[in-house]
Amino acid sequence: MRLTLFWERMHEQFGEAYAESLAQDYVIEGLGSRTIRQALADGVAAKEVWRRVCEAFDLPEAVR
Repeated sequence: MRLTLFWERMHEQFGEAYAESLAQDYVIEGLGSRTIRQALADGVAAKEVWRRVCEAFDLPEAVR
């Protein structure tokens, strides 16, 4: 998954402003207790980050 697709999906699911806030502030255990931005900066693949976001927020199967 490209990073641009990752951000498109984040904005679709959470809205642009909330997605940005979520990425900056919300710590996800499945990402090693890191935020989305920290995980991406540390080199975690966008696809893996998206998978963990879907799990953390129990997003519908159709968007996973």
